[in-house]
Amino acid sequence: MLVNIQTQSQVIGYKSCITQMNFFLLFSVVDIFLLTIMAYDRFVAICHPLHYLVIMKPWICALLVLVSWIVSSSHALLQSLMVLRLSFCTDLEIPHFFCELNQVVHGACSDTFLNDTVIYFATVLLAGCPLAGLLFSYSKIVSSIRAISSAQGRYKAFSTCASHRSVVSLFYCTSLGVYLSSAVTQNSRSTTTASVMYSVVTPMLNPFIYSLKNKDIKSALRRLYERETMKVSVVLRLKTCP
Repeated sequence: MLVNIQTQSQVIGYKSCITQMNFFLLFSVVDIFLLTIMAYDRFVAICHPLHYLVIMKPWICALLVLVSWIVSSSHALLQSLMVLRLSFCTDLEIPHFFCELNQVVHGACSDTFLNDTVIYFATVLLAGCPLAGLLFSYSKIVSSIRAISSAQGRYKAFSTCASHRSVVSLFYCTSLGVYLSSAVTQNSRSTTTASVMYSVVTPMLNPFIYSLKNKDIKSALRRLYERETMKVSVVLRLKTCP
């Protein structure tokens, strides 16, 4: 995308398109799995705090991350190989800002029934199951937080999920909105614009959202806010002086 902006060209080669699609699928599924693992981590920390160190051992965390990468890599490779078996016209226009899997498959000149079947099955398995795990974890977390007697304890437990909750809301709400709206309407421009939210904006916001839990970041933001407020007040004072 950055190269296209710099060169003012929207042309991409066949090999580059497949490579771009492969990496996008890889990182998207990894993101989904990592969000689910983090939800499970919060579930164990809040619902089973005394057993947290026993359940979430370092080797278990490493194994979960490794399995996420292996499954994501296998899925991206499978989808890329499935696309390679299709035949395309010489000049293909993809109504998207990158080589999105559905758009590429639907632009093929050959039969895409097998590709569509694999895509739908993978979507249910790799997106539906993690989403069910997320909802289950947060339902248990909410029920456990409601059982806490003190308001301060409830706030402290709920605040530990704030960053993760924000990222999950951004990622799933925008991605589900895109695919549900695309099923209702065929306006590719609006779908492409909405896709920017979960494919570009959400990953860019991740570092800021997660770093808000860091005390040093909070204090730096507080100092920056106080400095800017002081500047504004000085400017206003100077303007009011005769």
